[in-house]
Amino acid sequence: MLYRARLFLRQSWNLGGETKTVESDVNQLAGKVDARRLVVTVGNLSVIDLFDGNGFAHDPRSQFMNTALATNGAYDYASDARGYTWGAAAEYFYDDWTLRAGRFRQPLESNGLPLDSGIFKHFGDQIELEHAHTVGGQGGKLRLLAFRNAASMGSFRDALFDAQASGGVPSVARVRKESIKYGFGVGFEQNLTPDIGVFARAGWNDGATEAYAFAEIERALSAGAAFKGTSWGRHDDVLGLALARNGLSAAHRDYLAAGGVGAFIGDGRLNYRPETVLEAYYNIKLVKHVSATVDVQRIANPAYNADRGPVTVGSIRLHAEF
Repeated sequence: MLYRARLFLRQSWNLGGETKTVESDVNQLAGKVDARRLVVTVGNLSVIDLFDGNGFAHDPRSQFMNTALATNGAYDYASDARGYTWGAAAEYFYDDWTLRAGRFRQPLESNGLPLDSGIFKHFGDQIELEHAHTVGGQGGKLRLLAFRNAASMGSFRDALFDAQASGGVPSVARVRKESIKYGFGVGFEQNLTPDIGVFARAGWNDGATEAYAFAEIERALSAGAAFKGTSWGRHDDVLGLALARNGLSAAHRDYLAAGGVGAFIGDGRLNYRPETVLEAYYNIKLVKHVSATVDVQRIANPAYNADRGPVTVGSIRLHAEF
């Protein structure tokens, strides 16, 4: 089955400052731009094409495969079930600083494929401040993120009260109403040498309502490193190592302990423990534009269940782009 992932218009206005060369990349045309500029993007894309970027943990096509390492795990960004949406964002670049903000369409229902057309009633808003810096001659970035979602969502506490009144099992699907979810995140990346980079992220959302589009994570910590293969004669290969720690809000834990089930996790009467993911991958460049990856994940308390695991997940990935 074929589907369109991206279809967007991007317009830039150069406003002065140093002229920079931009290399051709995914979703980016090569050219020269001013260090001070305004960029507006409108159309069909993934929110994390623009927000919460990270040079070492962002692209599951070539880097870490676990969801909690592709972006901030607590960032419930607007998207359909495949991870794409429609909307608009503006980015203001001023030398080492970037401020970006955007609004995007939510799915019609939690983790659904059709998108809600009422972008002024149901939406995902985000704003991010990014600063590029140099430490010891090596580049790095710091990002601060905030988001706010508006949708018809079920509250965990409302579901518990409803179950107590009816004598049944709590279900967020029975108590959905117009709600707001908000959260925050911080991200960091830093090259230590031209061939070694490190990163870290931390995220939090209010955890009062169901996970609507991304993942059932409300408390997120992750950190890791990436090593280019220059020292062993494989300049285009990359070895990555990372650790992620995921948690749930108190209201979400109570809901699952009482027998509630979520869109992604929860099989009733959950024996809760925070989930820990250790992941390692080796990305091998085969020929130009073609690579293969061997990936191993060790997951303790998978889906927050202390009665499961730990489990080991092995993967092989082949990626080609033309």
